[in-house]
Amino acid sequence: MRDEGGNSRGLTAAGLIWLALAASVAGTLRVPSAEAAGPTDGTRSVLATLPPAVIEAESQRIALLAKIKTALLAIFDPAGQGGGSGVVISADGFALSNFHVVQPCGTAMKCGMPDGRVYDCVVVGLDPTGDVALVQVLGRDDFPHAELGDSDLLRPGDPVFALGNPFLLAADFQPTVTAGIVSGVHRYQFPEGTLLEYADCIQTDASINPGNSGGPLFDGRGRLVGINGRCSFDKRGRVSVNVGYAVSINQIKNFLGDLRSGRIVDHATLGARVAADEQGQVVVSDVLEQSDAYRRGLRVDDELVRFAGRRVATPNGFKNVLGILPKGWRVPLSYRREGKLYDVLVRLSGVHGKEQLLERVMGHAPQPMPLPPPGEEPRGKKRGEPKPLIPRPDLPLPVQLSRAKPPMPEIVKRHFEEKHGYANYYYNRREQERVLGSWKMPAEIKPLAGPWTVSGRLEHGGGFRLRLTDSEAMLEAPIGDCRWTAAGPWAGSLLPAGSNGLLPALCLWRRLVLQGPAGFSPLDYRGTAPLPGRETLADVVVGSYRGVEGWFFFDPAGGQLLALEMYADEHADPCEIYFSQYRDADGRTLPGRMEVRAGDTWFGTFLLDEFDFREAPKT
Repeated sequence: MRDEGGNSRGLTAAGLIWLALAASVAGTLRVPSAEAAGPTDGTRSVLATLPPAVIEAESQRIALLAKIKTALLAIFDPAGQGGGSGVVISADGFALSNFHVVQPCGTAMKCGMPDGRVYDCVVVGLDPTGDVALVQVLGRDDFPHAELGDSDLLRPGDPVFALGNPFLLAADFQPTVTAGIVSGVHRYQFPEGTLLEYADCIQTDASINPGNSGGPLFDGRGRLVGINGRCSFDKRGRVSVNVGYAVSINQIKNFLGDLRSGRIVDHATLGARVAADEQGQVVVSDVLEQSDAYRRGLRVDDELVRFAGRRVATPNGFKNVLGILPKGWRVPLSYRREGKLYDVLVRLSGVHGKEQLLERVMGHAPQPMPLPPPGEEPRGKKRGEPKPLIPRPDLPLPVQLSRAKPPMPEIVKRHFEEKHGYANYYYNRREQERVLGSWKMPAEIKPLAGPWTVSGRLEHGGGFRLRLTDSEAMLEAPIGDCRWTAAGPWAGSLLPAGSNGLLPALCLWRRLVLQGPAGFSPLDYRGTAPLPGRETLADVVVGSYRGVEGWFFFDPAGGQLLALEMYADEHADPCEIYFSQYRDADGRTLPGRMEVRAGDTWFGTFLLDEFDFREAPKT
């Protein structure tokens, strides 16, 4: 509808979409109306024709975007090789971006924020398979940051906003904003080899272009639901056709603990392949005999029903679930054979070997958004790709446009430690100190390095007595007396029989209490992982000693040791020890219950009544 002057008075199709977007955020913010904000004379007459609710909703949308954009990062490579986008997720400056944005920048990068300032930034952890990077912006402890949402709640048609630095246009660090809807959920985008896999990702029609990579996708209420990283282009060149993909924030939540470990993290594999049969059911087409899934009973032609809490309806759906899980997690699996349903827990191994991932990362050369050489004007398109604009000379440059890497800033040096296999070992040491520092038992018992004696009752009858020293462990119980000597490789003597190594596992526990990281070669913080029966993830510290590996699971809230898994062989079931019912005993916080399992076999439940800790004899 038009007025007498030919001006549009009605809402266009685009206006209706914006109204829907605005309505979705109505009530989240209370801001002055458009009239109170002082529109120009040219717009005042138009605004007067609109319903007050529309004006108010539009004002709320503008205010919402003004609020959430404060957490945005414009990332630039200090050597002028490229850049992209990111978003801060905590007040101390931890931020998310894409692996393919961060890797070309190396250890250090420069980040501009909408406050007009340039900050130094250091890499923390990398997820090359999932195309995610965690960095820390340095220099403040009160950064504006995004609120994490729940990407599983998204539905096609939900409004979303994509913010970022397309074509490096944000020379003033003010992000570009595009809006659209969720076009699809649970999408799967194949990787490049085994890297940059977008599993269970979000598809949106909000415009995403080169340079948007690493930037946030917000829902209609301003909550972070994804990290933009991929888009489909017209075949004639890199021209966006409004088909973009974002890594879901729920996938990133699964990996966030691992990324905080400073490692180059890996994704999971079940050790089995699946296919659709003639009835459309998802069945196992191949399974590795050394996989945990095989040890839990999974065989060829079994039908997969549920995996990691989600129904499996198609092979693509199975890949979607598997692709959002980290290596080492233990998740539920339901499968059907001859009409009978089996429910098991399976440990997931890694997509890559220990050194294979590092080799592939070093050999992978993602192409960042390029910057032009100093003083060079854009020369049009190259294979259909628009050139970035050159920042204005009167605005602060976030980078020196040179080809040589500048020296690492001092603030970055204080937050970086190089070590093979890690993106930044500084953060791994910091997480070790956090987890072990909150564990009360070492501080209470560390001076008592002599013999430990624990006595109590077995849950199903009879008493027991445990004695642990640096050189041996002994168990007296109705199930049989046993003595184990800590000599030579520990994997060769996994006593008592049927426990997969209860006595050496308890000696690992004692060793961590008394010696901490110095007692292992090496010990590192692995990240977070689920434990059976717990809704929240546990902190995991992993230590190796004399041919065995101990996984120590800690409660992030209380700092107590929840469980210990000791592996003598990565392709065999570990000894599992679960500690619970902590209580005060002579001024010390000690467990009252210890349950021991080996694979699918329950070995015994020990009720711990008395502890006797002695000082080491003087020499």
